[in-house]
Amino acid sequence: MVDFLAENNICGQAILRIVSCGNAIIAELLRLSEFIPGVFRLKDKADQQKYGDIIFDFSYFKGPEVCEGKLEAKPDLQDLDDEFRENNIEILTRFYLAFQSVHKYIVDLNRYLEDLNEGIYIQQTLETVLLNEDGKQLLCEALYLYGVMLLIIDQKIEGEVRERMLVSYYRYSAARSADSNMDDICKLLRSTGYSSQAGAKRPPNYPESYFSRVPINETFISMVIGRLRSDDIYNQVSAYPLPEHRSTALATQAAMLYVTLYFDASILHSQQAKMREIVDKYFPDNWVISIYMGISVNLAEVWESYKAAKTALNYTLDLSNIKEQASRYAAVMERVHTQVQQFLKEGCLREELVLDNIPKLLNCLRDCNVAIRWLMLHTADSACDPNNKRLRQIKDQVLTDSKYKPKILFQLLLDTAQFEFILKEMFKQMLSEKQAKWESYKKEGSERMAELADVFSGVKPLTRVEKNENLQAWFREISKQIMSLNYDDSTAAGRKTVQLIQALEEVQEFHQLESNLQVCQFLADSRKFLHQMIRTINIKEEVLITMQIVGDLSYAWQLIDSFTSIMQESIRATPSMVTKLRATFLKVLQIIPESMFTSLLKIIKLQTHDIIEVPTRLDKDKLRDYAHLGPRYEVAKLTHAISIFTEGILMMKTTLVGIIKVDPKQLLEDGIRKELVKRVALALHRGLTFNPRAKPSELMPKLKDMAATMDGFHRSFEYIQDYVNIYGLKIWQEEVSRIINYNVEQECNNFLRTKIQDWQSMYQSTHIPIPKFAPMDESVTFIGRLCREILRITDPKVACYTDQLNTWYDMRTRQEVTNSRLFSEIQDTLGTFGLNGLDRLLCFMIVKELQNFLSMFQKMVLRDKGVHDALKSLTNTVNPLKGIVANCGKVYSTAVAKTQKIWAAYLEAIMKVGQMQILRRQIANELNYSCRFDSKHLAAALENLNKAILADIEAHYQDPSLPYPKEDNTLLYEITAYLEAAGIHTPLNKIYITTKRLPYFPIVNFLFLISQLPKLQYNKNLGMICRKPADPIDCPPLVLGLLTLLKQFHSRYTEQFLALIGQFVRSTMEQCTSQKVPEMPADVVGALLFLEDYVRYTKLPRRVVEAHVPSFIFDEFRTVM
Repeated sequence: MVDFLAENNICGQAILRIVSCGNAIIAELLRLSEFIPGVFRLKDKADQQKYGDIIFDFSYFKGPEVCEGKLEAKPDLQDLDDEFRENNIEILTRFYLAFQSVHKYIVDLNRYLEDLNEGIYIQQTLETVLLNEDGKQLLCEALYLYGVMLLIIDQKIEGEVRERMLVSYYRYSAARSADSNMDDICKLLRSTGYSSQAGAKRPPNYPESYFSRVPINETFISMVIGRLRSDDIYNQVSAYPLPEHRSTALATQAAMLYVTLYFDASILHSQQAKMREIVDKYFPDNWVISIYMGISVNLAEVWESYKAAKTALNYTLDLSNIKEQASRYAAVMERVHTQVQQFLKEGCLREELVLDNIPKLLNCLRDCNVAIRWLMLHTADSACDPNNKRLRQIKDQVLTDSKYKPKILFQLLLDTAQFEFILKEMFKQMLSEKQAKWESYKKEGSERMAELADVFSGVKPLTRVEKNENLQAWFREISKQIMSLNYDDSTAAGRKTVQLIQALEEVQEFHQLESNLQVCQFLADSRKFLHQMIRTINIKEEVLITMQIVGDLSYAWQLIDSFTSIMQESIRATPSMVTKLRATFLKVLQIIPESMFTSLLKIIKLQTHDIIEVPTRLDKDKLRDYAHLGPRYEVAKLTHAISIFTEGILMMKTTLVGIIKVDPKQLLEDGIRKELVKRVALALHRGLTFNPRAKPSELMPKLKDMAATMDGFHRSFEYIQDYVNIYGLKIWQEEVSRIINYNVEQECNNFLRTKIQDWQSMYQSTHIPIPKFAPMDESVTFIGRLCREILRITDPKVACYTDQLNTWYDMRTRQEVTNSRLFSEIQDTLGTFGLNGLDRLLCFMIVKELQNFLSMFQKMVLRDKGVHDALKSLTNTVNPLKGIVANCGKVYSTAVAKTQKIWAAYLEAIMKVGQMQILRRQIANELNYSCRFDSKHLAAALENLNKAILADIEAHYQDPSLPYPKEDNTLLYEITAYLEAAGIHTPLNKIYITTKRLPYFPIVNFLFLISQLPKLQYNKNLGMICRKPADPIDCPPLVLGLLTLLKQFHSRYTEQFLALIGQFVRSTMEQCTSQKVPEMPADVVGALLFLEDYVRYTKLPRRVVEAHVPSFIFDEFRTVM
C-alpha cells in the first residue's frame, strides 16, 4: 500500500495540510492575544466615555440603522469614529482573518470527512485511515487542535472583546457585503460567558455547547475518542517501559482525550464505565494536566459538573491515593537526586560506563523527569483556584506529603538538565564516530589473530612456541572471520562476534595455551576488541530519541516562571551556576544582564570617583598615590564575576525547547540589550522632567546630570564589551537610537490622525521591548517634555532672541536665559538621534500651528464681513502697487484700526512658528557642526552628492531630455533623511503644508506687519527690540514666522507682500518730504529693517527688494543706522 503521507497520496496530504494549518492558527491566536487594543476592553471610565458610543457588541446587529443614525447625528462622534477606524482597521483585519481561519479550518475538516464517506479518496474510508499509524495520529490531532483553538480564543480573547472587534470590523470593512462567512463566524465566536479571571463562575454546559456550535460528524468523534481510549497512538510506551511511568508516557494522548471528550459530553455526564476506563488508564495517579504548551487544567475543578467523570475521578482524588502518590514521588525524588549527583561527579560518566549501563542511565533519567513533571504540575499555583476549598485541601496535602521544597525541586531540575545534556553530547559524539571505531577495532582484532597464526607457524621467533599447523590454520580462519564482519548488518555481526569471543575463550582452555603469557595476552586483547565492537554496534540513535521524548519540558512552558526568583537568587549567589542552566531556563537568564549591570554601576563609580587616571609621565615617588590597590582589586573582582556569567552562557549549545530553537549567545546579547533599554529608558524618563515654576529653569542642570548618566553607561559598556564578548558600541548606538526614535514617534502620534501603534512601530520589539511610562503632563514622553521646556523658556512673550549672539535674554531683567550651548548639551545627552528627533517633533508642531492658523484665517478674516469690507476697500485704494498712496498715514491707520481684533491671535501664531524655526536652525547648525567634526568624510560626501543631484535636477528642467529621478526612485526621499541628520538643510525653505489660494492674503500679512511695527524700537547694538515689556514682541521670530507662512503659498503672494511694504515705505517717505519732516519715521526704519532681515534669512538677491524700494532710501536708512 502507498505510504499514507507520500506526496502522491491525496488523502494523506489533505489531512496533513489541515493539521499544519491548525498549528499555524493556534500560533497566530497566541501571538495576537498579546496585541488586543486596550480600548476594546472598555475597562476604565475615560475609555467608556470616549469610545462607548462607537464600539458595539452583537446587540448592534439587532438595529444597525439606529446605532449608525446616532453617529451621523453628531459630527464629532463621526470624526472620532473615522479616526478610530484609521487607527485600528489593520489589527482588526488581522484578528478577523484569524477568526475566519478557525471557521474555515472546521469547514475544511468537515468537507474532508464528507469526502472520505463519499469515497472521493479511492480505497480510503474513515476506518482505513484510522487503522493507518499516521492517519490515526492526524485525524485525532485534527479534532484536538480545533478544540484547543476554541479554548485558547475563550481564554485569551474575552467574549465581549471578540464581539466588539467583530462588529467594528464589520462596520469598517468595505468587503463586508461580499463576505458571506461573517454570520457563521459571529455565530461560532459569540461570547460564551466564560471568564479567565480567578474565582469566576463557569457558565452552564461550558464548553460542550461552545464546541457544538459547528456540527461535526458524530461517528468521527466517537471513533477518534475510541482510538484515543484504547491505542497508544504515538507509541510512547516504548520510551517509558516501566508500568509506573505509564500515565506520563500517555500524557500527550491524555491531553488530547480531555479536549475531544467535550465534543461528546454524554460520556462525561453519564457513561460511567467508559469514564472509569479512561481514568484508570490515563489519570490513576495525576489530576493536573497540560493541554497545550504549558496551558494546564485541574480535572478536579473542570470535571466537577460532570457526574460520570467526577465519580470516576473520585478514586484518584481519594485522600489515601493522594497521600500514596505524593509520598512515592518524594521518595523517588530523594533517591534519584542522589543517583544523578553521583553520575555528575567528575570522571564518572566515562564512555565504557555509559555503554555498559545504557538501560540503568535511561531509567534514572525517566525517574527524574517523571518526578519533576508530577511535582511541578501538582504543586503549581495556576492549577488551583484559591477560592475553591476542596482544591486547596488537595494541594495542601500534596505539599505536605511530598515534603515539597521548591529549591530542592529546582536543584533536581538543574542537575537532571545537566545530566541529560552530558549524556546527549556523549551519545552524539559516539554516534558520529561509531563506524570508524568499529572498523578500527575489527582491524586490530583481525591483525592480532593473523600475528598469532604467524607465531604458530614456527617462523616467528616468539619465545619457545612450537609449530602447530592446526592452530595456525585456525587463527588464520578466525582472522578472516573477523574481517568478514559487516557493519551494515549489525544484528548478524553482533551474533557472530559473540560466537568468536566464545571460540577464543575455548581455544585457550582446550589447547593449554595459558602457560604462554604472550599468547594469552594476544587472545585477551583480541577478545577485548571484539567486546568493544559489540558495545559500539549497540550505540543506536533510538537512545537519543528516547532521551528527547523523556526530556520534553513543554508542559512547564508557563510553570517555569514560578521558579524565576529562586533561579535568579541562586545565580546571584553563585555566578558559576549559570553553566548548569540549560535551555529549559532561558526565560530566566534575564537575571544575568541585571546582575551584570549592577556590577557595572559599581565599576563606573569606582572608575570615575576612586581611581585617578594615570598620566603619561609620572615621578617614581608618586606611583603609590596612583596605585589605588583596593579599588583596583574591587574592579578586577567585579569584572571577573561578570566574565563568569558570560562564560557560563557561552558554554551552552544551541538547543530546542519544544519546536523553538534557542541560541544562548544570541540570548545573552538580547538580555543585555533588554536590560540596557530598560535602564536607559527609565533614566531618561526620570531625568528629563521639569518643574515649569522653577526659577531659573531646571533645563541646563538636568541636561548636564543626564549627560553624565549617559556617559557613565557608555563608558562602562565600552569597558566591559571584551569581557562579555559583545560589540558594545554597536549595541549602545542601536538601542539608544531605538529608544529615542520610538519616543519621538510616540510623541508625534499626538499630531497624527492615523497613529502608529506599538505593533506597527519599526522601533518597538517584542523580544526587547521599550518600556512605556504614564504621561506626567500633556507630553507623552521625555522628548516631548524636553521640547516643551525649551519652548517655554524661549517663548517670545518672555524672552527676546539676539541673532548675532545666538542667545535668548529675559525681556524684563535683560538676563541671559539660554544660548546655543543648550543644543551642544542635548547632543551630549541624547546624541545625534536626540537632536534629530527634537527637530522632527518641532516640524510636527509647526505643521499643527500652520493648520490652526489657516482655520483661524478662514474664521476671523474671510467670514467676518467688517474685516472683509475693510480689506476690499484698502485693496482698491493701494492699487496699482507701483504707485504711491495719497494721504497714506490715514489710509493705513484706518485699515489697521478696522482689523484690530484679528491681530492678537495672528501675532501668537506667527511668533510660535518663528520661535520654532529659530530652534530648528540652531539644531541644524549643531548637527552640521558635529557631523563635520566627527565624520568629515560623511559630511563631505553628503554635501557633494546633494550639490550633484540639485545640479542634475536644474539641468533637467532646462533640458527635459536629461535624466531625472523617476517617481518610484527613493533616492531623493532617502538622501533627505541623511541630509537632515547631518544638518545639511535649510528649515526656512521647507514646505510644511499644502495650501489653496486665499484672497487678500498678502495684504492681511502686510497690515499685520505695520500694525506691529509701532511696538518695536530700533537699538544700534541690538537691532529691533520690544518697546514695552508689557506688550511683548520679538523681531526675529516675527520675521521668520511671516517668512515661513509666505513660503507655504505661491511665490506671487511674497512678491505682492514685498510690493506692499515697498509702497508703504515710498508713500510714507513722500508724505514726510512734502511735510518737511527731517527724520526718517520709526515705522519706515522698522519696515526697512524687516526687508533687510527678510533678504538675509531667505538668501534672496538684493535686487528683489530694490525693485520696490529705491536704493537712495536704503542709503539714507544706512546713515540712520
